[in-house]
Amino acid sequence: MRVIGLMSGTSYDAIDAAAADLSLVGDSLALKPLGLVSEAYDDGLREALAQALPPGRTSMAEVCRLDTRIGQAFAAAAVRADRELCDGRAELVASHGQTVYHWAEQGQVHGTLQLGQPAWIAEATGLPVVADFRPRDIAAGGQGAPLVSLVDLLWLRGRPGTPVALNLGGIANLTAPDGTAFDTGPGCALIDAAASGFSGGRFAYDVDGALAGHGSVREALLERLLEEPYYALPAPKTTGKELFHLGHLRDALAGFGTLPAEDVVATLTMLTARTVADAVRTVGATEVIASGGGTRNPVLMRMLGQQLAGVALRTSDTLGLPAAAKEAYAFAVLGFLTAHGLPGTDPASTGARHARVLGSLTPGRDGLRLPPPARERPVRLVLE
Repeated sequence: MRVIGLMSGTSYDAIDAAAADLSLVGDSLALKPLGLVSEAYDDGLREALAQALPPGRTSMAEVCRLDTRIGQAFAAAAVRADRELCDGRAELVASHGQTVYHWAEQGQVHGTLQLGQPAWIAEATGLPVVADFRPRDIAAGGQGAPLVSLVDLLWLRGRPGTPVALNLGGIANLTAPDGTAFDTGPGCALIDAAASGFSGGRFAYDVDGALAGHGSVREALLERLLEEPYYALPAPKTTGKELFHLGHLRDALAGFGTLPAEDVVATLTMLTARTVADAVRTVGATEVIASGGGTRNPVLMRMLGQQLAGVALRTSDTLGLPAAAKEAYAFAVLGFLTAHGLPGTDPASTGARHARVLGSLTPGRDGLRLPPPARERPVRLVLE
């Protein structure tokens, strides 16, 4: 089955559309990557989204407009992926949507909201769409994240030692072989917030780590940032930009006077490296396999390598899964599992009471035609 996975992360810089040819072969799920296309949000939509996210204020009218406009943007990305990567022969779209709020209090998640109305995707492509993956896991008592943990477990099964999969998006998360999975804290969220704030919005992120590379880590500021209680919470746990946003940084900077932008960004980059490395040590990792936009920041990767102190660090590209596309491929896999009536979560990773089939289905042009249900979930993921 040719499946298009659509993903826009907490950095909301672009929609990634990855196409995969997926098939069940015995107890394995075979994945043949067909490629990735990315569509940046237009400036107006990105600005509207940024204004609506915490700690900003919004209205139901604006939420409706965003749900429609994001859905249309996702639809355009899916149409392009079907045309360029699948020769018009895609059979299913799996859309993560755009997370705008993750309702977490005192270690428990009560709800989550992803925008990007799937009806627009189904109408534009003619294909059935699986969307709204996270709410079912939350309804079953889970954190609703990190959902890519199941794919990581299937993919890394049988690899020697204790390999840990790390995603360096706006929020960083990891998955260990025993199923332990959680958000470690900010990946690029605070770095992006600082880069945008100091540049007056001219830069959405620290391009090539240029700011951090020219700055020095301020230890006193780092120690204050590390006092955030989230880091000490036990797994499973999840967080988002509801906590790690520009206001969080401003609170931490209070009393430090005027610091150079380069020093602040260097300190935030070290914060990510330190908190990720601390989390990695708790699971006894022997290697870290990283993916996500943060892998393109050479300063962050250098600091992380230093903080890991002897634990091997490599990107998922070296194992055949493009780091920039991994999450989009992961949601293609989750959509495939849903279409075959198979659970898409691991309770050890999200804290749910039971594994559940994820998502809601929107019929395509020819109605809802799904393959026969599979008997058992695969135990490993094999890349072709």
